[in-house]
Order: sequence, then C-alpha cells, then structure tokens
Amino acid sequence: MVESGGSGRPRPDSEESAERHATPAPPPAAPEETPAGVPDTSAEKPAGPSEETVNETARETAEGPQREEKQRQEPETDSAPDPAERTPDPSDLHPDRPLAHSTPALGESPTPAKGRRPPRPPESRGGLLMGRPFGVPVYVAPSWFLVAALITWVFGGQLDRVLPELGAARYLVALFFAVAFYASVLVHELAHTIAALRFKLPVRRIQLQFFGGVSEIEKEAETPGREFVLAFVGPLLSLVLAGLFYLAMQTVDPGTVPGVLLAGLMVSNLIVAIFNLLPGLPLDGGRMLRAVVWKITGRPMTGTIAAAWVGRALAVSVLIGLPLLTQSGALGSEAEDSVGMDTVLDALLAAILAAIIWTGAGNSLRMARLREHLPELRARNLTRRAVPVETNTPLSEALRRANDAGARALVVVDAHGEPVSLVREAAIVGVPEHRRPWVAVSGLAQDLTEGMRVSAELAGEDLLDALRATPATEYLVVEETGEIYGVLSAADVERAFVKAMARPS
Repeated sequence: MVESGGSGRPRPDSEESAERHATPAPPPAAPEETPAGVPDTSAEKPAGPSEETVNETARETAEGPQREEKQRQEPETDSAPDPAERTPDPSDLHPDRPLAHSTPALGESPTPAKGRRPPRPPESRGGLLMGRPFGVPVYVAPSWFLVAALITWVFGGQLDRVLPELGAARYLVALFFAVAFYASVLVHELAHTIAALRFKLPVRRIQLQFFGGVSEIEKEAETPGREFVLAFVGPLLSLVLAGLFYLAMQTVDPGTVPGVLLAGLMVSNLIVAIFNLLPGLPLDGGRMLRAVVWKITGRPMTGTIAAAWVGRALAVSVLIGLPLLTQSGALGSEAEDSVGMDTVLDALLAAILAAIIWTGAGNSLRMARLREHLPELRARNLTRRAVPVETNTPLSEALRRANDAGARALVVVDAHGEPVSLVREAAIVGVPEHRRPWVAVSGLAQDLTEGMRVSAELAGEDLLDALRATPATEYLVVEETGEIYGVLSAADVERAFVKAMARPS
C-alpha cells in the first residue's frame, strides 16, 4: 500500500503590500531566533501600560521605589514562566487586519482555547528501525509483533495437521513463515518506494504494521499516468513473487517443510496482490482507480472522491461478505451450521479489515482536500506584523510600541538593527503587569537560528518543507532583500490547516 502526505491551506484575503508589515517603531530591527508570536491588540485597550500607567504602578507598589529598583537590576529570566501554549482566535489570522475586539490585548492573559494546540508534537519514528534501503528508513511497528505471533499460532496449527511429526518445532517453522511473509510485504513496499524515487517524489519512511505495510510518500504524483504506475508496481511485484514461489514449489516434495513453506508464501503473496488490487482507497487498486478518473475528468480531486467512496463501499462489503463466504464454505472450508470460534474469528477479522479500509478512505479524502487548498497557503498572508525593539527595552515600552503600530509580534534587534531573537507570546503573558516596566524583552526572547528565517515568498509545499526542516513555534519572515516582513506563528499555520479541512472542496 502506498500513502502520500502533504496538507495545508492559504490565507484567503491578503493582497496588501509589505509596507503594512513594516515596523513604524523606532529602532530598525531584525528578529533573533526566539519565536515571538504576540496576540492581536484591542483598539479600546492599549497593548501595554502607558507612561502614566507605569508611574502610577510604581507609586502603588507595596515594596516602594527602592524595592522596584532592586528588582529591575536582578535577572528577569525567572520572572516570566512560560504558560501553556494556546490556539489563537481563528477569526484573526490576517496580519494586516485592524485591531480585533475579540482578541486579547498584547500581553493580556488569553482565555484558554479549545481544540488543537499550536505546537506540533514530534513526529513518531514509527517503531523499530530495521534499516535504510535506498536511503529510506524501514520501521517495524509494535503491532507487527502481535500479528507475527498470531500468524505463528495459526500456521503452526495447520502444520500440525500436515506435518504432525514436527511436534513443537512446528512453531519455529511457523515463525519463519511469518518473517518471510513480511519480508515479501517489504518487497512490495520497496517497489512503491523505488517508483516514487524514480519520479523524484520524496519517501518519508516505510512502516511494516498490522495487516501489511505503508510507504509514506510526501508528495503527489504529477500526472495520472505516474500515479497509476506508482500504485500498480506493488501488486505487480507481489504477483511476481507468487509466481517465483510457485516455480520453486515444483522442485521440492510438497509433503516436506520447504514444500509447505513455499506453498504458504505463494498463496499469501497472491492474496496480498489480489487484495491490494481491489478498486478502493486506501488500497493500491483505489489509487489506480483514482488515476483513471483523474485522467478522464482532468481533476485529481474527482478521482480521489470516486475512489474513496468505492473504498467505503468495499469496507461494508468486507464487513458483511467475508463472514458469509467463510460460513457458506465458498472459500474452501466446510460450511458450518452453528456459530463457533472460527466464525467469531472470521467476523472479527472482517471487522478489522473493514475498519482499516473505511478509515483509510476517509483519511485519503481529508488529505486530498488539504492538498487542493495547499497552493493558497502563503507565508506572506499568514505573517503577523512585528515591531523591532532593542535588547534592553522594558516590556511595557515594547508593548506600547506594538499597540501603537497595530503589531502582534516583537523582534529583538542588536545595536546595528540586526534581528537576534523573537519575544515569546507565552512569556509575555506570564509577566505580571506591575513588573513589566522592570523586565527587559531580552529575558523573554528565544535566539534565532538560520532555519527560523523564512522567505515571505514561500507558499504551499515549499513553505511546509521549510517549517518541517526546523520545527519551532514562531519564524522570522523576511523579504528577498533581507528586510523584516514579520513573524509567522506555527499556531496560525495549524489553524489554516483546520480551516482547510472544514472548507468544502
């Protein structure tokens, strides 16, 4: 089975020029490596305290001016613990929107958001790493060991009827069969991988898991012809393996261990090929059907919808039809009139297969919807306006400047105006309002790395590739000239994904 990835959706309305992102605040700046998403400010409530508010706060402090002066001289890094990340208001994605009344003021504690959290969890490796053929990592999922044990038990029972003289050794033979069968599955997936690499499509990994394997291809084929070939090579190679095992059977005695193993591998590879050729997503036959409909209609999304619904119909057919076929004896076993353990196991197997097919078809639809909107996902549209501030600028003053400029991010710059870090929104919220005049922005910032600088011209898969290469919560967006354009928050990108999934095709 082959699976492709990629998703996202662009901001709808943003034709405005880069001048709206330019920072009108005094020192010119370029951000440092620290993520610095800052929430939108309200037109009615200033983002940070004004000069009169600062003086009033100083007068009302219980410890008195001397105590505050001492606090200002102390390191401020411990005074701003990072609260849990929040998901910004989905209605306020556009960087150049006027200050939204629904968005908390800059530095104001946000209302806890429901739903998904902005930070992306680290991607799971996928199990035990077995190797890197053609540079692609191959993982064995923990569920494989469960299936291998099940195959060993079932095949061992069959060996007891065919070769009773083996005794307990039959389970060693059955374990060898389980490993050889999954080696055949790996060959099937390698066929997809080689074809994808031949078409210059990156492959993230191969994973052997419950009921087979998956080749995770990161991009879509460019043409329906390539899509068809990419899907067909897997079942084709399984058919070739079945033929090779059949030829090898002719050279050995059928009543021996090699003969039984070769017969089992021939039948299992034949089943894998036939099952994967069924015309429904997420199976290879579904991708072939998608390619055919894509070729006829000229729209890949139409092919995906057709193949996904055929896949769902296939899932229902498996759920109902497989137990009926086994009960009637149509698959080679004797018909049973009563419900026994074998019937229950057949029904359980049918339910698991149907669930896998139904879920895979739904996932294919969702991924196709995201890919359809992917070209609209643009860094320029999602970027927040930023204000440059020098390292020793008090937080209250930085918030005042951001509020005056209608900005939602702070970029810390050095004496030469070069960006050095990004002020974290979560750190700002963690500083009590009465301490903000004494906290320097440098204590709330995270250093910039080269990977956290992205071009304002990035869009679609290029943008996603850049973000995947350097996972972070915020990124500094720059023009081709090197001028600061603003700050891109991973929360905004994820929110765009969510809106894309909810948006009709």
